[in-house]
Amino acid sequence: MDIKQVCQFLAGAIDKGQRCVLVTVVAVEGSSMRNPGTIMGVAEDGSFEGSLSGGCIENAVVAEARRVFDAGAARIVRFGAGSPYLDIKLPCGGGLDLHFQPLADAGLALECLNSIAERSPFSIRLGPDGARHVSEWMPATFDAREGTATFGHWPQPLLQIVGHGAGVEALAVLGRTHGCSTRILTPDERMIGGLTAQGIEATLLERTSQTDLLASDRWTATIFLFHDHDWEIDLMRCALEQPHFYLGAMGGRKAHAFRTDALSRKGLSDEALSMIRAPIGLFHSSRDPRTLALSTLGEVIRTYEETRFENDLG
Repeated sequence: MDIKQVCQFLAGAIDKGQRCVLVTVVAVEGSSMRNPGTIMGVAEDGSFEGSLSGGCIENAVVAEARRVFDAGAARIVRFGAGSPYLDIKLPCGGGLDLHFQPLADAGLALECLNSIAERSPFSIRLGPDGARHVSEWMPATFDAREGTATFGHWPQPLLQIVGHGAGVEALAVLGRTHGCSTRILTPDERMIGGLTAQGIEATLLERTSQTDLLASDRWTATIFLFHDHDWEIDLMRCALEQPHFYLGAMGGRKAHAFRTDALSRKGLSDEALSMIRAPIGLFHSSRDPRTLALSTLGEVIRTYEETRFENDLG
């Protein structure tokens, strides 16, 4: 989930006049810390952003990138099992094929950052003509003989957190640390200033009827953290009708029975009600805000990773 940081690094370094190389994991043999499509950016001063292993090969990757600067051409290098670098081994025993692509300018990084800001799927295509941004998601491909590869990237999860109490801030901060976008709707006016000061989007929710404040896409997780469950009903009905990959709510079985009964009387079907994850989180019965946040984020990220968004593209 560090592609944004890598692209920002590349754009910034190139803007300062440095030559840069885009390094991409194009194939994995055996177990590996990172999946194909993972990227790293290296500047000619030796600085870099991103990680392709657990720290085992990054220095060697930087050294190889410097050779690419001198050669001025892309290359694919194997690290780990089967690598010519006999002194560099991956503890997992696997192997990584890395594609090194010198960048002529900041165009690729800026186009990727634009797609990320717009929350639009995109792909990076590697080939004889260099690295190119493609403004649509494409499945992963790698042709070692031709030296070509394509990797699609989905928008990162957006946490739309609706509620009040310490759990709201704890989840927002933890989610942002993980790399998620976050936006908060809360009736707690005192919370707004603190969240905004931390760079977290927060909007005052004054009435339960303000369903127009909800905004989501298929990469959104909408999370209700209300102790007063009367706040939820109209807002949850609207959220269930909007695109999302996850919708969860705090509270035990009695609270969930109350909300499902109220939503049913509002006309929601059993199928729609079955989409609500409650009690929320990977582990339940936690009254500590930070533990609740960790439990909830874990469930959200697991669901995101398991969701096959391509099935919805049609």
